[in-house]
Amino acid sequence: MLKTSDFIYELPPELIAQDPLPDRSASRLLVMGRESGALEHKHFTDLPSYLRKGDCLVLNDSRVIPARLYGVREDTGGAVEVLLLKRLEDSCWECLVRPGKKARPGMRLSFGDGLLHAEVLDMMEEGNRRIRFSCEGIFEEILDRLGEMPLPPYITHKLPREQRERYQTVYSRVEGSAAAPTAGLHFTQELLQKIRDLGVDTVFVTLHVGLGTFRPVKAEVVTDHHMHTEYCEISKEAAQRINDCRAAGGRVICVGTTSVRTIESMADENGLLKAGSRETDIFIYPGYRFRITDGLITNFHLPGSTLLMLVSAFAGREHVLAAYEEAVRERYRFFSFGDAMLLL
Repeated sequence: MLKTSDFIYELPPELIAQDPLPDRSASRLLVMGRESGALEHKHFTDLPSYLRKGDCLVLNDSRVIPARLYGVREDTGGAVEVLLLKRLEDSCWECLVRPGKKARPGMRLSFGDGLLHAEVLDMMEEGNRRIRFSCEGIFEEILDRLGEMPLPPYITHKLPREQRERYQTVYSRVEGSAAAPTAGLHFTQELLQKIRDLGVDTVFVTLHVGLGTFRPVKAEVVTDHHMHTEYCEISKEAAQRINDCRAAGGRVICVGTTSVRTIESMADENGLLKAGSRETDIFIYPGYRFRITDGLITNFHLPGSTLLMLVSAFAGREHVLAAYEEAVRERYRFFSFGDAMLLL
């Protein structure tokens, strides 16, 4: 029986990266043999030397929206913070509200001195609220003006407005995430071109990252955990290119756990990828049989998290935890703005 406590490790707080590096690709890269657990200490710019012609790199092109809004209650003037999690209809969003106890249906909110108004409509799962927004003008433009990037709770430094793009991948395209697919933050356009020049295909899929990614697993037994849902999509062209790669004997290497969750959600029992879109609540933990994924590029994840469980499913819990211990000893930088791992 797998327990959440089986995925806990000790992390000195000073190893949690608070700021992005000036150069995206300057991060360190811990390379681990999936079967052997053997480790190599490299830099992210060394990644092309581990790829070969005919491989396929799968990247999540979701773009983070400035989803954190600060406003006031229209009845009392009390301060309120709203975090947009998921668009439900044109003007309605599933949101996290702080303080939450007083955010009852009917409560009206104002942001930016009246540029944007909102009304709490009803309660949802896990204490979230359904909120309808209204404004004169284009909602996305006002959100871009008023909203802040929703950095994870373990990052205490504020990201200046002029540095917003450092919490986006250079290939982000489809707006909808409440958090960045952080494994992709290490890529520059130059590095991607170098990889393509090797004969490696780069294919884009979409998964909009929700804040459930950062929610701790509270269940003592792993299988009792209720997984959050996230929207994912794969085009016909992307599915075909990934299927062609596999048919030709190439390796499918996912950039980030979000890309893994997308392609594994959309694959059939025979490992054939299907185009389409869906809400996925796939929960990958040790014992899972991977249908398509042959390699993984990922950051270091929180103790006891579903993301650490996914990586452990891919490369073995003992190997992964031993690699994390080595990363701590070698003072790697952890989490969203931290260093990366390559598992092959």
